[in-house]
Amino acid sequence: MPREDKLTRREWLRASALAGTGLWLGSKGSAASLRAASPSGEISDDQFLDEIERAGFEFFWREASSSTGLVKDRAQLNGDNGARPISSIAATGFGLAALSIAHRRGYRKTKEIVQRVKNTLRFLWHDVPHEHGFFYHFLNMNTGQREWKSEISSIDSSLLLCGVLTARQHFTDTEIRDLATKIYERVDWSWMLSGGETFSMGWHPEDGFLSARWNHYCELMMIYLLAIGSPTHPVSPETWKAWSRPVMKYQGLEYISGNDPIFTHQYSHAWFDFRAKRDAYADYFANSITATKAHKLFCLSLHDRFSDYSDDVWGISASDSPKGYVAWGGPPEQGKIDGTIVPCATGGSLPFLYDDCTKVLRNIRGRYGNKGAWGRYGFVDAFNPLTNWYDTDVIGIDVGITMLMAENKRTGFVWETFMKNREAERAMEKVGFRPARN
Repeated sequence: MPREDKLTRREWLRASALAGTGLWLGSKGSAASLRAASPSGEISDDQFLDEIERAGFEFFWREASSSTGLVKDRAQLNGDNGARPISSIAATGFGLAALSIAHRRGYRKTKEIVQRVKNTLRFLWHDVPHEHGFFYHFLNMNTGQREWKSEISSIDSSLLLCGVLTARQHFTDTEIRDLATKIYERVDWSWMLSGGETFSMGWHPEDGFLSARWNHYCELMMIYLLAIGSPTHPVSPETWKAWSRPVMKYQGLEYISGNDPIFTHQYSHAWFDFRAKRDAYADYFANSITATKAHKLFCLSLHDRFSDYSDDVWGISASDSPKGYVAWGGPPEQGKIDGTIVPCATGGSLPFLYDDCTKVLRNIRGRYGNKGAWGRYGFVDAFNPLTNWYDTDVIGIDVGITMLMAENKRTGFVWETFMKNREAERAMEKVGFRPARN
């Protein structure tokens, strides 16, 4: 894919705006909360991950409209106080999964969570503009109307639908299940193919379909599986063969990957359970493990240029920066890397390289938490220890991938819940997934 299309896609997936300018208020007692009853004064891994998940849920609960359920694209680390009413349809999908996790773990009263889920699904079904079931990327969280002339987005709509289907399976409420089913079954997947073999990245009412397509391996697997599994408007399983699977080689490791940030190896894996399965091409869970190992080695290779990159501090993914939103990472090196650390790079990879990623997150929390890397909503989106720059914001999809993958590592809850959807199971069967053999 041409470079300009790749950057555009990253801008679609995240807010292509400068980081928020509000002041960070600090988080009293941050270091103290890392101490627990163990002799070493360090909390257990499970307690640590629970702390991350509770903080993530705080974002999805506080930074969403209680009436529409739409979740903000971003907010200040310790809360926006009502500012910036721009929501992301993808963050809303992560939010529905977060509500399911919170309900299971008792983070808030059942009645309140169930009502929030109902409000969200009602608004999505009745009030949010759509085209053939697909939604605009950015919306006003209070009205549901399109913001920033954003595109009807195939990937962001798919992230929403994954959250919708998670809620459908987790909650027993009849209205929740009925609305979730209607929202999913309304999507006309063939329309987004726009006459091609692969999905368009989106559509503008002013200009029609975007020329960029989902045509090489990245976070695209969820789009194709949701479409193939649809009971109402499915596409052919042959579309699974239409996108390429380029092979990357780095420091003796070989894996399928595009020239993309590490999150592309995380997003589909947050919901679809690829563990111990493979199709005709790959074991994609094992592939993400290898990709995470390669990313760590790549970060360590930059140590001579950026002394903060080390065995216990690494991870670069698309994120905020002092100069705005940047698509950066590697290998190969992408973007003007400056020593910035992006916590969701390791947070979203917890199931793939657990010990290594937990080591990094603990170190960030303990060493840099009081300096601005941790607050009410968990880890800040990005920070640079070399320049003492700390972002003021969290971004919903980055909080979301960290929260969901922490829960998947702990219990497999999101995987197990989402895969109860017969549509997901059927899609994987149709494209040829079978048990992987070592």
